[in-house]
Amino acid sequence: MYNKIRSLICFLIIPFIISCHGPEPLDLDDGESEISYTGESIQRLPEAIISTLGEEIVDEPKINATLSLIEEDLIKSDYNIGVEIRGSSSQMFDKKSYGFETRSSDFNDDIDVSLGGFSPEEDWIFYGPYSDKSLIRNKLTFDLSNLIGYKASDTKFYNLSINGDYKGVYILMEKIKRDKNRVDVTKHSGSSANGGYIIKIDKATGDSSSGTTYDSSMSFRSNYNTKGNLSDQSEIYFIYDYPKPEKISTEQKEYIQTYINDFESNLLSDEFNNIENGYLSYIDIDSFINFFIINEITKNIDGYRLSTFLNKDVNGKLKMGPIWDFNLAFANSDYCNGWTTSGWGFKFNEICPGDIWQVPFWWNRFMESPVFKQALLTRWNDLRLNLLSNQSIMDKIDGYTDYLNDRGAVYQNFSRWDLLGRYIWPNKFVANSHKEEIGYMKDWINNRLQWIDEAIINL
Repeated sequence: MYNKIRSLICFLIIPFIISCHGPEPLDLDDGESEISYTGESIQRLPEAIISTLGEEIVDEPKINATLSLIEEDLIKSDYNIGVEIRGSSSQMFDKKSYGFETRSSDFNDDIDVSLGGFSPEEDWIFYGPYSDKSLIRNKLTFDLSNLIGYKASDTKFYNLSINGDYKGVYILMEKIKRDKNRVDVTKHSGSSANGGYIIKIDKATGDSSSGTTYDSSMSFRSNYNTKGNLSDQSEIYFIYDYPKPEKISTEQKEYIQTYINDFESNLLSDEFNNIENGYLSYIDIDSFINFFIINEITKNIDGYRLSTFLNKDVNGKLKMGPIWDFNLAFANSDYCNGWTTSGWGFKFNEICPGDIWQVPFWWNRFMESPVFKQALLTRWNDLRLNLLSNQSIMDKIDGYTDYLNDRGAVYQNFSRWDLLGRYIWPNKFVANSHKEEIGYMKDWINNRLQWIDEAIINL
């Protein structure tokens, strides 16, 4: 009886999602239009259902809403949330991404809950792949990072509906946050500098249209330009993320600014290669190498210069990460050679010297360090034997695409969003099917890995 009821529920839910919203079904090939059956029950993607209680979701402030998550085993959980549109340039897309926080029954307090089987927290993201028509670039990158032991946000596929309107395939993501299960740095108490820090290299104000507005309450400039010369007009901005700009004290600002300045000054000094007192006394080299590898495998066009997080714990060294924002990676950009399988991502400044947002001088300087280069080569070779082998990465991609296709999710998403065969900024390659998108991406990755294998020896 239970199986019959379960099958009936699934039978009713899936057609509703497919037929009630979006354009007419596309002529998708290769099984993308099929919904797979296993025994008596339909394989289905977990569902996220948001009701905004009559209000419109906007880009700040968060509005009160309810969220229901229905997992593949049909277990349903309900939550109160505050939700808003998130993102910068991605806000121009019809398919929005959303930031939300879980709230108490009266909506007055933020509360930690476990969503999707992840560790309890209050801040979350529903990321909606749009220009990334593979649907998997962010998830693949984050999973690869976690696979090699370099902590990134946990992710999970969902079908999202808002007020009865099916929005497509989304990815539930942990927001970067100071937390023992996310960025594990010490919580501050009062105004003292004795705590952890999260900062990010990004646009000066979060404004996507200009990099010229500088607000010292939100961020601080590097003392050096991208060529490593002293400059009070540096192109590199460090945005306060933890403590938040509205909470960070003068003492805390001075501490993290001084640390970054001292690190950069040391890196530029004649003694920077000194093992005991050089740049290695300031940074956790393993995190910098892992960050480099993930960004170079993907050739992330925004890597090193935008959405680039760093963290530092009290009495600890500066670490790169966690990684963030890879929707334009894996050749999904038609500018600054982002689509080519050759060329180093950290050399962005040489390829696009006129771009407003540039890469810090650090990475060029690291390549003058025999210790850094040898550690990088050793790590690369070790990872290529197994965790980051071509086959390992291809298996992950096949696992995602099989999972999404078996549950009808690819078909549903592109029935809702008529994107296949159309240029969406900043696509370099425009495929006529999801399978073709995936094939292009896999070919590019294989060629990219081969190029790095050959080029890394001569860095």
